[in-house]
Amino acid sequence: MLDFAIFWDWLSFAVRWLHVVTSIAWIGSSFYFVALDLGLRQRPGMPVGAFGEEWQVHGGGFYHIQKYLVAPAEMPEHLTWFKWESYATWLSGFAMLCVVYYAGADLFLIDPNVLAMSVPTGIMLSMATIGAGWVVYDLLCRSPLGRSDTGLMLVLYGVLVFIAWGLTHLFTGRAAFLHLGAITATIMSANVFMVIIPNQKIVVADLIAGRKPDPKYGKIAKQRSLHNNYLTLPVLFLMLSNHYPLAFGTEFNWVIASLVFTIGVLIRHYFNTMHARKGNPTWTWLAAAVLFVIIIWLSTVPKVLTGEKASSAAQVYVASAHFPAVRDTVLGRCSMCHAREPSYEGIYHAPKGVMLDTDTGIAEQAREIYLQAGRSHAMPPANVTHITDKERALLVAWFEEAGK
Repeated sequence: MLDFAIFWDWLSFAVRWLHVVTSIAWIGSSFYFVALDLGLRQRPGMPVGAFGEEWQVHGGGFYHIQKYLVAPAEMPEHLTWFKWESYATWLSGFAMLCVVYYAGADLFLIDPNVLAMSVPTGIMLSMATIGAGWVVYDLLCRSPLGRSDTGLMLVLYGVLVFIAWGLTHLFTGRAAFLHLGAITATIMSANVFMVIIPNQKIVVADLIAGRKPDPKYGKIAKQRSLHNNYLTLPVLFLMLSNHYPLAFGTEFNWVIASLVFTIGVLIRHYFNTMHARKGNPTWTWLAAAVLFVIIIWLSTVPKVLTGEKASSAAQVYVASAHFPAVRDTVLGRCSMCHAREPSYEGIYHAPKGVMLDTDTGIAEQAREIYLQAGRSHAMPPANVTHITDKERALLVAWFEEAGK
């Protein structure tokens, strides 16, 4: 029989894969429709109510696309709705949050060196921050500030910077970045579910009833769609950030996250301007490069902790009778790379920020040691430190017996 840790690791992989697939579908359609909208052109003789059109070529065929700013004169026979990509992305993302961060809260969500809390408290706080992010955003959009796209975007950016700072004082650095991405993704998906699709349904209902639709619904939906477009690239970065501890595990991680949002906006501005045929703002790439260099510099500032405390889940592994032998194995086979000052040639920072040079560090990473070096031969890479089968069996016995 498969043991629980192996099953759970495969489950987390499956959920992550599903999230990536649905994200590709949603982001791809989002990028396409924004580019299409910006590329529309008007010409004489267009149908009544048509705002613009565009000819495209793809896959050996030509496409003639027309957009109605409010709605056509009558309901078309077939209408394709683009909404399930958004919903599936959010649902799979939340499932991944549950599988990885809630089920593994002691390791991935809660850091007693940041804020000591119980697992239920951490999970409730996580859900509360995600929900509160959408409420604050929606209220700002519906306020008088929402009439100014530029003013609203600036205020929203200030709110995101504050949230980034606040999250790093609640959770682990990795979880803080993930939650910032989850808040942003929730805003994007809720825009579709709570605003864009309902507004489009109002327009469709008016068409079916023979009424002339109110253009305000399309205007509101377009503003939310524009926000989604500019938030897409930062969300992608935050989705991948858990693989890069130099981003989430350093002193100024919240500043790094804030600058990533700016870089994403700059890059989207470049492509949006190009698609609208309004010029070639290459300065955006220079600005993005400068900000990226600043991010690299910020990541070199060491994060100073007053002291490490092992979580309650990790303490059982320290107390195991196998732990002294396990510690010797890990220190001899793993800590030359996974240390605050790696001694292995060519390694200057511990891979993925995993530190295995203290008892606490080893115990906190017990599950990963078990999976990466016990049950599989993924670590050490190419077995460069010549860990033996007997030592791998020791790691397995340690984890399985202590976890009972």
